[in-house]
Amino acid sequence: MSAAYQHLALADVEPGMVLSDDLLDRQGQVLLPKGAILTDRTIALLPSHGIDAVPVLRSGAAPAPGRAPDHAASQQRLALLFRKHKPDEPHDWATSALRRYVEDYRAAREAAL
Repeated sequence: MSAAYQHLALADVEPGMVLSDDLLDRQGQVLLPKGAILTDRTIALLPSHGIDAVPVLRSGAAPAPGRAPDHAASQQRLALLFRKHKPDEPHDWATSALRRYVEDYRAAREAAL
C-alpha cells in the first residue's frame, strides 16, 4: 500500500474518497482499481462483497507519483478485455461504442499523469 493512505472502517468511508490501492474481494478479484473515487452506490454495495474496511488516500494527500503510463500495456489490457469483440460485425455496435469510450477514458487518464 502507498504511504499516504489510511485504512478506514466502511462506516467511516464517505463519497468522494479515493482508493489508495486496488480493492479486492474474498477471492482476490479486483472490485475497484486504485484511484477509484467512491460513491454512495459503491459504498453501499461493498458489504455484499465482504468488505468491511477500505484503504483510502489521506485527506490532502496527493496520489503518489507512479511509473510513467505504459500505452502498450494499456492497449494489451484493452485487447484482453475485448477479446471476443469483432469490430466488423454490424450487430455489435454497443461493444464497439464501449471500447471507444474505454480507450478515450484511458487515454485521458494517461495524459493526466
